[in-house]
Amino acid sequence: MNKYKTLVSNTALISLGTFGSKLLVFLMVRFYTGHLTTAQYGTADLITQTANLLLPIISVGITDGVFRFAIDSKIDTKSVFSSGVYTITLGGLAFLIIAPLLMLTHQFDGYVWLIVIYTMASCYHSLASKYIRARGSTAFFAIQGIVNTSLVIILNILFLAVCDFGVTGYVLSVAIADALSTLLIFFYSKLWRDITLKVEKTILKDILKYSIPMIPATIFWWVTSVSNRYLVNYFFGEEANGIYAVSYKLPTLLTLISTVFMQAWQFSAVTESENDRQEHINFFGAVWGSFQSVMFLVGSVVVALSIPLIKILTTQAFYDAWMYIPMLTAAMIFSAFANFMGSVYVVEKRSKNSFLTTMFGAVVNVVLNLVLIKSPLGVQGAAIATFASYLLIFVIRAINASKYIPFNLYWKNVILNTAIIVLQTVFMVCKLPFNIVVQVVSILLLALVNFKFIKVFLVKILSFVKGKLKK
Repeated sequence: MNKYKTLVSNTALISLGTFGSKLLVFLMVRFYTGHLTTAQYGTADLITQTANLLLPIISVGITDGVFRFAIDSKIDTKSVFSSGVYTITLGGLAFLIIAPLLMLTHQFDGYVWLIVIYTMASCYHSLASKYIRARGSTAFFAIQGIVNTSLVIILNILFLAVCDFGVTGYVLSVAIADALSTLLIFFYSKLWRDITLKVEKTILKDILKYSIPMIPATIFWWVTSVSNRYLVNYFFGEEANGIYAVSYKLPTLLTLISTVFMQAWQFSAVTESENDRQEHINFFGAVWGSFQSVMFLVGSVVVALSIPLIKILTTQAFYDAWMYIPMLTAAMIFSAFANFMGSVYVVEKRSKNSFLTTMFGAVVNVVLNLVLIKSPLGVQGAAIATFASYLLIFVIRAINASKYIPFNLYWKNVILNTAIIVLQTVFMVCKLPFNIVVQVVSILLLALVNFKFIKVFLVKILSFVKGKLKK
């Protein structure tokens, strides 16, 4: 199959399982804000984000390594999967021993057991889902995504609306959904056949060599993404953090789009690297051109609709969240771009580069957070720090990644698009005169600037759809 058709096909399948289901969770924001106070939402957010921090440590980053090496047709995939299972199991046993240390933090009083369950369920679900995706079971990967999200929603309604479990119900619903989804994958795909008692030491060594640098890389990425919430919680309290956490929900639309695409893109980027070198470079450039254009345009629409959307999706207590949405939207755009550049490191197995670039961004993020949050900007300073950090990581990775795969980065377009989105953000946040006019003009201008890339994107999509309809 043509490489573009493969990419579009995989993206479409993953979209069916991820975008539609995650959109339902996105629409659940009003349900959450209606059944949790701002303080409860802030606490639940800190619990889940802490668990996300622990994920790469407990799993030794092995899930990313399993995905990368399971794609390689020359490697024994059974040894790859078994390496992941044994590594996560040993990490989980170690976690049970040190978990009581979390009790030293008063925010987690009575919730340590939740963090343990959430973390372990997520580790095994991530391993199983990435493995079947690497084996090419994209359709089933999409189906289990729908099942997972459906379970989360059903359990949320049961635990929050019916049983009124509060924070415990919010976190436990995700953990149980992950555990049940893992069992579904395990039995449907008959993964017990892929677990061997004896693992090839050379394969395990190579996977760990690739995965271990991903531990600090993932942690530093987490620092850039989430550390500001801890600081907001520290300086302004749980209620302010709850509102700030809700403001992330709208920009999550961009994260969702990029995540769906990146799951398909990483598979194509790796498999196509085995073909003609120049074709692979051109493939990267063409896909990047369309990807950055779509992200900027969607981001522009989210910024423009910040206020009406937050009124629709939340309750009165969370309305102030709209103030942080424009800047966080800009941040999520460049987070997606940094991830795209990171796909070069996945292809070339340069996990150390991921570590170094994210480390630099995390350090800058913490420094900026400490400076800006204490300034008159307050919570808005946290959003600005996040944007600046992701922008920096993207620029560094773009320059560095081009040394390995020298594809066209379309710098002029990126700079112009960035200037438009920043101008749009400033007008929205500051409520400057002619704000509505600027929002409309910005969207139209971005559509015009990126027309040629968006046209290529739409042609590929329509070509794929027509082909399917003919069949």
